[in-house]
Amino acid sequence: MTENPVPTHSVPERHGRLGILMPGLGAVSSTLIAGVIAARNGSVAPIGSLSQMGRIQADPADPASDKPLIRDFVPLAHLDDLVFGGWDPISANALEAAQVANVLQGPDLAAISSELEGVVAMDAVFDQRWVSRLEGVRVKDLTSKWDQAMALMDDIERFRSENACDRLVMVWCGSTEAYSEPTEVHMSLDAFEQGLKDNDDSIAPSQIYGYAALQSGVPFCNGAPNLTLDFPGMVELAETRGVPICGKDFKTGQTLMKTLIAPGLKSRQLGLNGWFSTNILGNRDGEVLDAPENFKTKEVSKLGVLGSILEPEANPELYGDIEHEVRINYYKPRGDNKEGWDAIDIFGWLGYEMQIKIDFLCRDSILAAPLVLDMALFMDLAAQRGESGIQEWMSFYFKAPQFEEGSVTEHDLFAQERMLHAKLREFAG
Repeated sequence: MTENPVPTHSVPERHGRLGILMPGLGAVSSTLIAGVIAARNGSVAPIGSLSQMGRIQADPADPASDKPLIRDFVPLAHLDDLVFGGWDPISANALEAAQVANVLQGPDLAAISSELEGVVAMDAVFDQRWVSRLEGVRVKDLTSKWDQAMALMDDIERFRSENACDRLVMVWCGSTEAYSEPTEVHMSLDAFEQGLKDNDDSIAPSQIYGYAALQSGVPFCNGAPNLTLDFPGMVELAETRGVPICGKDFKTGQTLMKTLIAPGLKSRQLGLNGWFSTNILGNRDGEVLDAPENFKTKEVSKLGVLGSILEPEANPELYGDIEHEVRINYYKPRGDNKEGWDAIDIFGWLGYEMQIKIDFLCRDSILAAPLVLDMALFMDLAAQRGESGIQEWMSFYFKAPQFEEGSVTEHDLFAQERMLHAKLREFAG
């Protein structure tokens, strides 16, 4: 009698409920929740989610080795085991947020409206000085930033208890804050905690969420270009508490195109004179970015991509004098359906000039929602594997990925994918 062959991979076990907490229960968050509910019901596939639909080469040295689904390769939480919560200064629940965002079509929303309505937003920590175009109406009545942090920690523990969650992860899905740079209060954990007690003006709301999450042992992903995690005090806290962090700024539309196309130009040794990018969008994010101080935060995040990929210092003849411009315009009729135009001026053999034109009519939240799901599942896995501090391997998802001091920031999408797969193989043992 012959024995049954041993499979190369067995489906890993998953245990317990995972709570996904999102500061900013708006278009992205409500779209994520709606998509997970629909995927649970079997009505749609979780398209765009690497964790759910992506495959991985089990042994990169052996092209004939298995290519299992990632969700069958590492022990990620099941979609059925996810619980959602969040904070929002405007929307009362995920259904209201989805109705205002107008991302989902009527029948799609109607089918899951009761479940969305059940995701009730907690009162937010909010300061209009950081998002001048929004007015918070559902905010915590606390003036002390230290008290705000303690209140968020109470919210986290109450959510954990009431929803019987074994683990939690937090993903910032809120608005882009006004541009800021680290000050003395950000240079150490002690200085930051004193700054919270002193109500230091340079401490933004997103940083208070980050502090509360890490002190509560909750992994934190920064989906906006804010100065939230990328300063010494917060990195120190993440390492001290043994909690993984990653960021920043979801890589969705126009920057996704740049990280796809720029590596191709470089691989063919085609030159680049300039890259002009402009966007129109009419959602809450577009309204916030209409303020110059908030747009600058986004601009800095977007502008860093090309230089890292093309390495002008190593290729001066091809990329030594690139003109790179980025514009974002708020145009209310477009809603969440963003349109990004790119005019790319390249040159080739004998210096002859050519042009590439891209008109990407994308849906901002449709692209961002599966990223939030992946971030939450992968960061939960990292925490279970004992990872702490900055998770460079998560750079695949971000416009301005956070790297350890002294490391080279990687923006090439394909190099980032290799880093992510290598880490998953490490987790799989």
